[in-house]
Amino acid sequence: MASQYTTGMLSDPNYNYCREIITKVCLLTTAIDDPKYATLDEAKLFTDAVERWDVNAMEQLPDSMRLCYLALFNTINEVAYDTLKEQDVNILPCLRKMWVDLCKSYFDEAKWFHTKYEPTLHEYLKKSWVSVGGPIVLGHTYFSLQPRITKESLDYLENDPDIIHWPYMILRLIDDMGTSTADLERGDNLKSIQCYMRDKDVSEDVAHEYIRHLTDEAWKKLNAALWNNNCPLQQALAQSALNCARSGETFYQDGDGLGVPDHETKGRVLSMFVNGIPIMD
Repeated sequence: MASQYTTGMLSDPNYNYCREIITKVCLLTTAIDDPKYATLDEAKLFTDAVERWDVNAMEQLPDSMRLCYLALFNTINEVAYDTLKEQDVNILPCLRKMWVDLCKSYFDEAKWFHTKYEPTLHEYLKKSWVSVGGPIVLGHTYFSLQPRITKESLDYLENDPDIIHWPYMILRLIDDMGTSTADLERGDNLKSIQCYMRDKDVSEDVAHEYIRHLTDEAWKKLNAALWNNNCPLQQALAQSALNCARSGETFYQDGDGLGVPDHETKGRVLSMFVNGIPIMD
């Protein structure tokens, strides 16, 4: 699934390196995001280890987390090394901040899960656009495309610009519309639909329509961001940001295409990677 998503974002044959890195990033985020399986103490230990960014920090982790932490540590250091070698720019502080922010959002959601806290829609969206992978995926995409990196672009990345925020807000909302019922049955946290139902005391159908409305508004804001020529990331990231949101629509338009890949998702994977394209004589 990670390869399908990455190929949807970056279909150009010249983007091999970038697809490889983003596939690894997607797999790492999937492995780390497990609030139902880690205890709060374990989640806190992992978040603290990522903040330290020290290979020796893994000694404080449970055995079940050590391999994941080492894979994360080595993968991100390798990305930073490649960029330093090619451009003489140290992007490791920026990458570390992205991963710390992501792990903190996971930890906050783990606290909600273990304490049965029911967030407002505002609280939920503030955390969940990050936990769905926003700054992480498009941030690594930017560096892996290997543009000429400047201090301006690094500063811009650290402030969650619209070109990164809105694709993943779309993905978050689309994900919720396709998966929230099944997630609740598995005992997961409330999603945006249930948060709005609770906030406004409305039915699920009404809440679903409101979340669809928020998605449409997010698309408008993304389209505006794609035309912002004052954004130093615009040229490198515009197509990837757009394709990120499109891929989300594709994954979740028929339900949970990631967590419960049905025949639609399997068919897309087969047509993309396995089945040949018939050529007419």
